[in-house]
Amino acid sequence: MYEIGAANINLPKEVQFIIDSLYKNGYEAHIVGGCVRDSILKQNPQDWDICTQAKPHEIIECFKEYKIIQTGIKHGTVSLICNQKSYEITTYRIEGKYSDKRHPDDVTFVSSLKEDLKRRDFTINAMAYNKKDGLIDYFSGCEDLNNKVIKCVGDCNARFNEDALRILRALRFAAKLSFNIDKKTSKAITENKELISRLSGERIKEELNKLLLSEGAEKILLDYPLVISVFIPEIKATIGYNQKNPYHPYDIWTHIVKSVASIKPDLVLRLAMLFHDLGKPLCENIIEVKKRFCDHGHISAKLAKDTMRKLKYDNSTISSVYNLIYYHDTKILCDKISVKRWLNKLGKEEFMQLLEVKRADAKAQNPLYIKERLKVYDNIAKMADDIIKNKECFTMKDLAVNGDDLISLGFNRGEAIGNTLNSLLEMVIEEKVKNNKKELLDIIKTGNYFNNN
Repeated sequence: MYEIGAANINLPKEVQFIIDSLYKNGYEAHIVGGCVRDSILKQNPQDWDICTQAKPHEIIECFKEYKIIQTGIKHGTVSLICNQKSYEITTYRIEGKYSDKRHPDDVTFVSSLKEDLKRRDFTINAMAYNKKDGLIDYFSGCEDLNNKVIKCVGDCNARFNEDALRILRALRFAAKLSFNIDKKTSKAITENKELISRLSGERIKEELNKLLLSEGAEKILLDYPLVISVFIPEIKATIGYNQKNPYHPYDIWTHIVKSVASIKPDLVLRLAMLFHDLGKPLCENIIEVKKRFCDHGHISAKLAKDTMRKLKYDNSTISSVYNLIYYHDTKILCDKISVKRWLNKLGKEEFMQLLEVKRADAKAQNPLYIKERLKVYDNIAKMADDIIKNKECFTMKDLAVNGDDLISLGFNRGEAIGNTLNSLLEMVIEEKVKNNKKELLDIIKTGNYFNNN
């Protein structure tokens, strides 16, 4: 059980200074929101937000000797720079209509802390604290922390209609904290899920990333696929889809979610698992009594790229996720030449990531076959490590000859040089010749390469 008391919350000296300064000038002040929640949970708050009955111009007057950033002043928020750190100070307020389902059209400043807390999203985020008053918890947020439940403050439908991002925040907090979602809140999430379509791709991306990287992601993804499908519509077709394959005892969506939970919490890897089989329903072919999904890696990769572009992911992340999905179902032979070719194609880091994807894919399939498959991937990984450790050649930069060497032999066209070097690299990878400069140059001199320049 979480205890309520001053001993639970140790304020940074800068935060205490800000609160004390406001009190000295006749204004009530508290820390509020996530920093209170995290402190009670014995976690280190990322940010310390302060609320006060002082109006924005009064806050500025209190700290006139300090740097103040007024970017949020319209809605009552100023940022105070203290010891090179930024602290948001917000006036108690109530909010008007949310026309865009994200931001209030206007705010009204109030002097009541309770009125301010009533506008917040979840009970666990609607607590305030200072040393003078202790914990202020009008909406039983501490009780909900103890019960491990996410619950809206007041009317759930009203909270989500005010700000649609709260729907995704509810899922994210439940996943991050491994909490359940209150029944009324859960019902309102389902009923209002289409509001998510009003959100920007960037905001959806931020919440999705945090959800995927959370310890409790598996449960939330299994419980709320239709909510996620608002911005990834291909999910709908995977729910309950029987693959009728001895390797796949689960429907496609359950397999996808289990694969997400089976891989380490790295964003690229978890995004790859989220999208890796979404293309299966679009490319089903029935062969005898089994269902095969020819080219589903290619189709899933394209779906991932299109969706991630809409959600404003950066090009590097999109490219890595695309490659991992594109090749996730391609067989990798456990022999040196095959592994060198893959290392040449993807590079060490991405090839090792591909093996992680294949491991997670296997772990989310029939348990009868997991051990055998994982052993193969472990052997391939060890082989790749040995190749790299022994500095064996599998890339052009490791080749013992280069363009300058070919120019000295009379080559004078870039295309001819590139083709020749690629041919030599292929011979080295296939172990038809050693990566020795003299031997490679002798091959060029005695071959037909000059015919290409």
